[in-house]
Amino acid sequence: MTLQSHTYRLGTRRSPLALAQAEEARERLARAHGIDPAHIEIVAVTASGDRIQDRALAEIGGKALWTKELDAQLASGEIDFAVHSGKDVETIRPEAFAIGAVLERADVRDVLVGAESIRALPQGAVVGTSAPRRAAQLLHARPDCKVVTFRGNVATRLAKLAAGEADATFLAAAGLIRLGETGTGHALAADEWLPAPAQAAILIECRAEDARTRDFLRLIDHAPSRAQVMAERALLTGLGGSCHSPIAVLCEADGSDLVMRAALFSPDGAERVDGEARFAPGDLDAPMRLAAELLGRAAPAITAHFSGLG
Repeated sequence: MTLQSHTYRLGTRRSPLALAQAEEARERLARAHGIDPAHIEIVAVTASGDRIQDRALAEIGGKALWTKELDAQLASGEIDFAVHSGKDVETIRPEAFAIGAVLERADVRDVLVGAESIRALPQGAVVGTSAPRRAAQLLHARPDCKVVTFRGNVATRLAKLAAGEADATFLAAAGLIRLGETGTGHALAADEWLPAPAQAAILIECRAEDARTRDFLRLIDHAPSRAQVMAERALLTGLGGSCHSPIAVLCEADGSDLVMRAALFSPDGAERVDGEARFAPGDLDAPMRLAAELLGRAAPAITAHFSGLG
């Protein structure tokens, strides 16, 4: 069966950003293989994480709420591959699945909406976020601020901000770019404000034994981005971090090497420990060693939150 006669089924969440990522993956695949995008059917599902928006993710099941519906469809053969935001994919995945492609990583930075910088936030500012990393990183820099839970897609969070539920909030630059909302907020320099593991990366999973689909996806796998993302996920593995754990990390190319900078926080931001490592692409032991070093230097207020993967 030729590519021109075979239709692949691409699974995605139904949120606007997830659909934009699915369209990007479909267009890249169509261009790479010289086929009509119509040969890749988008199958959208409503994820549990999109249905439940009144509580923090860590309280209701963690990152699995973004993936479990798509996992079920992938396992049953209803879809051939699933498109995910890299930072939403659990650290430990079923052995039946494989990451068939990592798309070229976009802007890794966080965007602050409501102020020009962390320093410019008014004294005692109320900041909306549901991410432990963002909350802890903010409170470390500005312990006078108050954090309130903001869940929902980009439009929902911006509406909450406009309604006065907070003075400011954070969004991912990559998500805003993919939604065509590049004029929103102020990007925070990644060397001062580290992003989440695998932030700005799109991961495509397929069944591990599905050789045809793995071959189909391989043409859009961006090797430099894969090396960075897999190194950041290896750090998570070494830390035993979950969606409860405030972890910030960025792995970037420096010549032929990768340089990883990471920081762990206590949830209240009072404690912070930083580390850095340089290693060759594909060396996943180095991030694991950095994880052990960080935990060895971290205060109990930090290590207490690194006990389970998710």
